[in-house]
Order: sequence, then structure tokens, then C-alpha cells
Amino acid sequence: MKNKIFLGACALVAVALVAPAAAQSYPAKPVRFILPFPPGGPTDILGRIIGQRLAVQLNQPVVPENRPGAGGNVGTEFGAKQPADGYAIVLASPSLSISPGLYKKLGYDPVKDFAPITLLAVAPMIVGVNQATPITSVQELIKLAKARPGTLKYATAGSGSPMHMGGEIFKDVAGVDLLHVPYSGGGPALISLIAGQPRWIATTLSSVEALSTTMTSCGIAGG
Repeated sequence: MKNKIFLGACALVAVALVAPAAAQSYPAKPVRFILPFPPGGPTDILGRIIGQRLAVQLNQPVVPENRPGAGGNVGTEFGAKQPADGYAIVLASPSLSISPGLYKKLGYDPVKDFAPITLLAVAPMIVGVNQATPITSVQELIKLAKARPGTLKYATAGSGSPMHMGGEIFKDVAGVDLLHVPYSGGGPALISLIAGQPRWIATTLSSVEALSTTMTSCGIAGG
């Protein structure tokens, strides 16, 4: 049931605005941790786990702040416009590098407006379906998609999101025609899948684990 499919890994990179002023020790007040996707998705899950541990290390509250929309662009632009004092950190998904190739105009410059801190995580993507469907393998999903070209729906966290890119790569590799249904984030996409609206989703293992009783994973990305 876990046939490998090569969709590529999802890299999440923590980025921050420029370093705080050297006149005082950092941090001297709570730090805002901007998450550019809604609750329940892989970015939100990772951000809350890292935020808790970061608060212990910094000895200051690290406050998660969801700013979803436009495949992560709303929250990322919001972070870019915060004071350059080091007290606003953006947890960036691969959308930070994807969006400049998809949108003519962005409200931020991914190179000039941010200073990278670290590569925070690399997460393989999983193809998931609602357990109510008869699909139990990637091969069965491909067979159904070929029998119904252009009608089989798949949910993503939004246009240009890593989930969307994973779905498009899957279409290309499998040679199928699928209908993309973008949502405001991974959480809403998963909820819709459980309700039986789209037929499948490309997401991360962390998102699926929380909903394992209602979802079946039928493939893992990567080698």
C-alpha cells in the first residue's frame, strides 16, 4: 500500500528579518512566529512544535500567528513588512521559491526582504485518500484517473503551494489528467477530503497521522 512515487521532498526553511540592534541582548521581549498557512496543515504543525522548543531556548514567549492566503504569500508579505528588529520570524515553505515563478507581482522580495536562519525540516509527501474510497494503492488511483480524465479532483493548500507542485508532478509522471482544487491551506484541504469532496491529496506524513482513522496513505514521495 505504500508504493514509492517520486514527487520530491518538501523543504521548510525558517527565515527572519535582519538581526536586532546590538544595543540590547536578544530577545528582550516575545517573538512573533508567523505561519503563512491556516491551522492543521504541515507548516502549522511544524511551526507550533518548533515554536514551543524555541521559546525554551530563547527564554521568551514565541507566539504562533497564522496568516494564511494565496499559497503562503499573504503571511510571507506580512512578515516582510514587519520592523527589521528580529522579533518577527516567518516559517517559510517551498512557496518562498515557487511563487516568484508563478506570480508577476509579489508584495515582497524573497532575497532582499529576508535573511535565512536555517533549513528547518525536509518532509516527504504522501498521497492520501479517504478510507471510504476503494483506492488502496497508487496504481489504483492512476487507473481510476485514466478512466475518468479531467474529472478526478485533488485538494491542495493553494495554487503554487508544495502540495500543488507535488500534484502536478504526479500528473506528469503518471500521465494522467486531474482537476486541481485549491484551498486556503493544508488543514482545510484535509477536512474537505475527509468529507469526500476531492478524491485524493498530496500532503505530508505529519498531517495524515493526526487523521489516520479517516485516511489511507497510498504512496510516499522520495527515494
